[in-house]
Amino acid sequence: MLKRKEKFLIGAATAAHQVEGNNKNSDFWVMENIEGTPFKEPSLDAVDHYNRFPQDIELLAKAGLNAYRFSIEWARIQPEEDIFDDSEIEHYKKVLEYCYDFNVTPIVTLHHFTSPKWIISKGGWKNRAIIDYFSKYVEYVVKKLGNLTPYICTINEANIGLQITRIMEDINSNLRKIDIQVGMDEEFLRQRDLYMEKLKDTFRVEEINTFLTPRSIEENRLIFECHKKAREIIKSINPNIKIGITLSLWDYKILPGGEKFVEKLQREDFIEWLPYLKDDDFIGVQNYSQKTYGEEGVIAEPNMRTTLMGYKFCPEALSNVIRFVSKYWDKPILVTENGISTEDDKERVEFIIRAIAGIYQCLEEGINLIGYIHWSLLDNFEWQLGFSQKFGLIAVDRNTQKRYPKHSLYLLGDICKFAF
Repeated sequence: MLKRKEKFLIGAATAAHQVEGNNKNSDFWVMENIEGTPFKEPSLDAVDHYNRFPQDIELLAKAGLNAYRFSIEWARIQPEEDIFDDSEIEHYKKVLEYCYDFNVTPIVTLHHFTSPKWIISKGGWKNRAIIDYFSKYVEYVVKKLGNLTPYICTINEANIGLQITRIMEDINSNLRKIDIQVGMDEEFLRQRDLYMEKLKDTFRVEEINTFLTPRSIEENRLIFECHKKAREIIKSINPNIKIGITLSLWDYKILPGGEKFVEKLQREDFIEWLPYLKDDDFIGVQNYSQKTYGEEGVIAEPNMRTTLMGYKFCPEALSNVIRFVSKYWDKPILVTENGISTEDDKERVEFIIRAIAGIYQCLEEGINLIGYIHWSLLDNFEWQLGFSQKFGLIAVDRNTQKRYPKHSLYLLGDICKFAF
């Protein structure tokens, strides 16, 4: 067993919209349910974690895990600009108290992709007023729950808008290249435009700016300004709360000629934002895979083993990213997401064993790593992909909402109990 002065956090994560169900006042609920939606299916009851959280936390704890990262849903707390729902804050208080009942350390995320639909109608995440809107929400939550929240992640994957911009550029580039499918592509674009027009009408705006809207580096600064203001508010209410942000970080394998691409990506993904984080207590690292870059850009490796998401199967990517982050960051690092989508739990077991081996190596190298939070606790709603992806340590029959813990849950619990 690795000897440490403080408890090493090993747990699992969820996000409210992906597991709770019936998040009817959120922007995503609107986007899922409009005619022509690109979402494979709506979230509906999701996996009913809103009502079944006691069972889920109990499964986590009894397996041996000691931490649970979950998000508070802004759209439940503040369904309208001038309404804060005390009954909903009481719900999340119960979730937190239940964690303590089972000796599970809660790690709270205040914003995990979804926003109240009224926020989008007010201009969304490209309107500077978002700083004030988010600040009032943060103040309300922390005043009510701050004594129960030892760790707070203000914003999940604050850099994701830049990565989505790159994805959209690649998609549009590929559409232009495939001349033989022009007819299909034109229909795709027409349907997309119709859907966007319906969204604009519903939200009563000229431009849709959700948290996941593609954005430039300059536009993305607004997200980090929200984080800075939130940190100030949280510390003024309870200076003992440890505050951080989470970032989506790919591991980049560099072949000759790929240096120029990777340097730009690392700057945009991480280095650019360090000035905004200097007063944070920890940083949340989220990694799922590795990409390879050569002189022509990203390279698809031949015969590459992939996950259900189409990602390269690469558990070692996590430790590579941790080492990269530690070159610039000497405060605590918390792995807030890492995992694999697969129908075969044996693959998840292999992934966890290899990822944890990398964690051990990082700790032995003296890196200030304080925990590993696996994504995710439950098979859940994977945004536009619906329920087709299987990231969970616990399977769910959505017809009955019955839970089926997987071997990987108990493996991670045993690692927590016996290795750390």
